[in-house]
Formats: sequence, C-alpha cells, structure tokens
Amino acid sequence: MTLGPDPLRGQPTGYGGRGFALNGNLLAMSSMMMWAAGFPAAEMLLQTWPPLTLIAARFATAVPVMILLWLWLDGHRQMLGANWARALWVGGIGFGGGTYLILLAQALTDPVTVALIASCAPLVGAVLEFLTKTRRLSWRLALGVAASIAGGIVATNSLEPGQIGLGAFCAVGATILFTWASMVTARDFPTLSSIGRGTITLTGGLIAIAAASLIGLGLGHDLMPRAPIDQGQIGMLLIYACLALGLSQVLFVASIGKLGVTVASFHINTAPFYVMIIMMVLGAGWNWMQALGAGIVALGVVLAQSGGRA
Repeated sequence: MTLGPDPLRGQPTGYGGRGFALNGNLLAMSSMMMWAAGFPAAEMLLQTWPPLTLIAARFATAVPVMILLWLWLDGHRQMLGANWARALWVGGIGFGGGTYLILLAQALTDPVTVALIASCAPLVGAVLEFLTKTRRLSWRLALGVAASIAGGIVATNSLEPGQIGLGAFCAVGATILFTWASMVTARDFPTLSSIGRGTITLTGGLIAIAAASLIGLGLGHDLMPRAPIDQGQIGMLLIYACLALGLSQVLFVASIGKLGVTVASFHINTAPFYVMIIMMVLGAGWNWMQALGAGIVALGVVLAQSGGRA
C-alpha cells in the first residue's frame, strides 16, 4: 500500500485504495468547479482586455498570493531548496504558453468550442502515461477515455460552437501543453507539497508571460484595456486569477498525485456542467444535455479507475 500526500502540505494522510481514489476525485471535482468559474469571468474581461494583458494580470495577481501561502505553510527552506530551473522551464512552456493559447482560443471562438476541444485531455493524458510507462493500457481505461470524451461532446453539443480554425488549433495546443505540464509538475517535484508544486511552476508561467508582454510592447502592440478598470473588473480578475488559476491548479496537481493525469483529466470534461451551475446561480436556466454529459464523464471516471496503474 502507498501513502498519499496531504492536498496542501504533501504529508502522508492515508493508504491507497478506494478512500485514496475518492480523495483524488474530490480534489479534481473541486479543482474543476473553481476552474469553471474562470470562464464567465474571462468572457466578461475579454470584452475590454487584450488576451495577453489579461493573462499577465492573471499570473501577476495569483502567483504572489501563492508564494506567500507557500512560505507560510512550508517555510523558506523548502522554497530555496526547490529545483527552480526545472520548474521555471516546465511552467513557462506548459502553463505560460498553454494558458495564453487557451485564452486566445476563447477570444477567437467561444467558451463552448474551447471546452469541446479540451474534452480530449484524457486521451492526451493516456498517451503521456503510456509513453512514460506509468499506466497500463486496459479495455476499462479505453472505455473510460471514450466515455469522458463523449461526455464532453454531449455537454457542449446543445450549444453552437464558434468558428473552427486558428482558435481550434490554439485550443488543441493548450490542451497538450497543460496536460503535459500538470503531469510533470506532479511527478518531478516529489519533495514539495502540492502548494509548492503549483506555485513553483506557475511562477515559470508568470515569467514567460511577462517576457511575452515586454516583447509585445517592444513591437508596438497596444496592451492597455479599452475601458477604465472598475470594481466589477477587479472582482472578476480575482476570481479568474486566485480561484480559477491558483487554488484550482494546486488541487488539480494534488489529484494527479492520487489518480494519475489520465483520470484526473477526465474531470476537465465536467467543466461545462459546472459553468451551467454557476450560470444558474446568476439567473440562467438548467441544461439537460450538459447534465447528461457530466453523468457520462462520471461513468468514464468509474470505468477507468477499475483499471490499474503501472
């Protein structure tokens, strides 16, 4: 039996088995609920914010808060002793590049198209785990991946997707980068807690986006918002940064440590359902297709976890 890390500190909390998987699924569900909250916030902010500016503000808001939380929980010794070179490289490419591509995809299409393409994340995760020999292929896993992708398609099929083209290409690239970076973050920093792993790689994303912003300014791009920043926009930015990026990523990395990137990625396909719940709170109606899609994804999660890890 294997010991599982605490979601924040990474200390052993229990033994492998059903309880271990249940904890991982609860972490992934919580992560996706928070991630889903970022879609309506981003949709509002993109009306006046250029994508690169919004991404830079998102990272610049979330990362300092996460660093302070990491220092408070684990102390400066763990931070100074971490493999920063590896983390900045992974975070810069995976989270910096991936986050920019997914927001650019949303700006070129719409949230539904992005969510639809992101439904392929479990397939990307399965391929990555097969190549790294961390999960055995089985018919249950294959059925689980198929059910997860089908659930993502069903959840978004009742809404009209945007123009497929460059935006779809960006969404595919973002899905691959994000899945790879999440797997490496959970795998390559075993001495760090989940808050440490999430923070150190997102710092790499911040540096990459800051560099891209400086290059954009040097090329003469206008990166200023097209309208004055008010309290409503600040509130949406806090949701988009601290909740949908910072805390969501910490929980997702913790879930990967318990479930593996393939099964954890299944939960990404429930995002349209959570978005629907959020929109219901804001006054929208119930969508049975999205609810059905979430149910199919849940079936895929159960099927896949009856298979084995290597």
